[in-house]
Amino acid sequence: MLYFIVRGLEDMTTDMTEGKIIPQLTGFTVPLILGNLFQLTYNAADSVIVGKFVGDDALAAVGTAGPVMNMVILFISGMCMGAGILMSTQYGAKKYAQLERQVSTAMIGGLGFSAAVTVLLLVFAHPLLVLLQVPQDIIGSAAVYLRIIFGGLIFTFIYNFFSNTLRALGDSRAPLIFLIISAALNVVLDLFFVLALEWGVPGSALATVLSEALCCLFCLGYIKKKVPLLCLGKKWKVFDRAVLGRTFSYGITSALQQMCVQLGKICVQTIVNVQGVAFIAAFTAINRVDDFAMTPQQNIAHASTTFMAQNRGAGKIRRMKQGFYCTILLETIYTAVVLALVFLFSRQIMELFVGNDSEEVVTLGISYLELIAFMYVMPEATNIIQGFFRGLGDLKVTLVSTILNMSSRFLSAWVMIHIMHGGFDRLAWANFFGWVAMLAFQIPMIVCRWKKVFSEEENHS
Repeated sequence: MLYFIVRGLEDMTTDMTEGKIIPQLTGFTVPLILGNLFQLTYNAADSVIVGKFVGDDALAAVGTAGPVMNMVILFISGMCMGAGILMSTQYGAKKYAQLERQVSTAMIGGLGFSAAVTVLLLVFAHPLLVLLQVPQDIIGSAAVYLRIIFGGLIFTFIYNFFSNTLRALGDSRAPLIFLIISAALNVVLDLFFVLALEWGVPGSALATVLSEALCCLFCLGYIKKKVPLLCLGKKWKVFDRAVLGRTFSYGITSALQQMCVQLGKICVQTIVNVQGVAFIAAFTAINRVDDFAMTPQQNIAHASTTFMAQNRGAGKIRRMKQGFYCTILLETIYTAVVLALVFLFSRQIMELFVGNDSEEVVTLGISYLELIAFMYVMPEATNIIQGFFRGLGDLKVTLVSTILNMSSRFLSAWVMIHIMHGGFDRLAWANFFGWVAMLAFQIPMIVCRWKKVFSEEENHS
C-alpha cells in the first residue's frame, strides 16, 4: 500500500521567491490547514468516542491528560519549526550543502532528545497529574493515557521533523496526504479498541500511537522516493555542533513559545479541575473547538513565515511586503467564516462531544462558544504579526508576546472564576484579556520593525 501511494506522488517542493503570491500562499496554506485539522482529529476522535461510548469521567480523564501531552508535543513541534525557518532561508538562498548539514544535525539531535524525554515522562506522568490537582477518581486513567502516548513520542518527533522540513522546501501537500490516511486509521482503531474490545481510555491512546507510527512510515517512504534533496545517504551521519547550537537557539525560542501556550492552558486547567466533572468535560470540549477554529489562523501565519523566510534568504524585500498584505487578506476571510459557524451552531458543536444525558455540559459550552466566536478576530491579528516576526527569524518577539498572553489569561481566569466565582463563560473573557495584552506588546514592535525592514532595506535594494 505504501509503495503505491508514494509512487503516485510527485516532488511537490516549491520555490516561493518567484511567481504569483496569492496562489502560492493559498496553495501552501490549504494543505497545511487540512493537515493540522486532521492532526486535531487524533485528540477530537479520542474525546468524541470516549465521551460518547465510555462516559463523562473518561472524557474528563482524556481532557486532563491533554494539556500535559500537548505541552510536550508542542515543544517538539516548536523545535522542528525553528529548524524549519533556518531551512527555508537556506533553501531560498540556494545553499544546498548548508541545508543538508542542517537537516542531518537536527535529526540526530532530535532523536536523542526525544528518547531522553520519553524516559522522563514515563516515570513522572502520575506526579505531573497530581501537581495539576486531577481528581482521584480519574487520575489513574489519565496517567495510563499519558504513558501510552509518551511511549510513542519518537514517532511524533520524526513526523514533525520531516513535515517541517518539507514545508520549509515549500511542500505542504505530501504531509497532508499521509496525515489524512493516518487520521482515518486513528478513527477506525479508536472504534475498534474502545467499542469492540472495550479497552476504554488505554485503547484510545494506543490508537493514536499506532496511527502516528504509520504516518511516519508514509513520510519516510515519500522522501526516499520523491525528494532527492533529502536523500542524504551517508551524510545522515553528519553532526555539526555549531549547526546544532544555531538550530537550538532558533528551536528553543519557538519551542518555549509553544510550551508557554500549553503551560497557560495547564494553569487554567488547574482552576477548572476543582469545579467538578461537568466543568472539566465542557472545558475539554471547548478546547477542541478552539483548536479547530484557530489552527487555520496559525497555519496561514505559518505559510507567511515560510514565504517570508525564503524571500529573505533570496533578498527580495518588496516581495516580502506584498506577501504580508496577502496574509492579512486570507486571515480576514477565514476568520469571518469561522466566527459565523461557531456562533450559529454552538449547540450542535457541543452535542458532538457528549451523550444525550449531558445537558449541563452542553449548556456550559454554549455560554463560552457564543462569546468566543466574536473574539476570534483577536488571535487573527496576533497570528499575522507572529508570522511576520518568525519569517524575519526574530522569535523573541513571539515568545515574549505569548508569555504576556498566557499569564494574563491565567490571572484573569483565576480572579474571575476562583475569586469572583464567575461562570464558565468567564473563560472566554480570560482569553480576550490575554489577547489584549499580547497585542499591546506586538503592535508597537511591528510598527518599529516595519520601518526598519521595509523602508530602510527597500531604499538600499
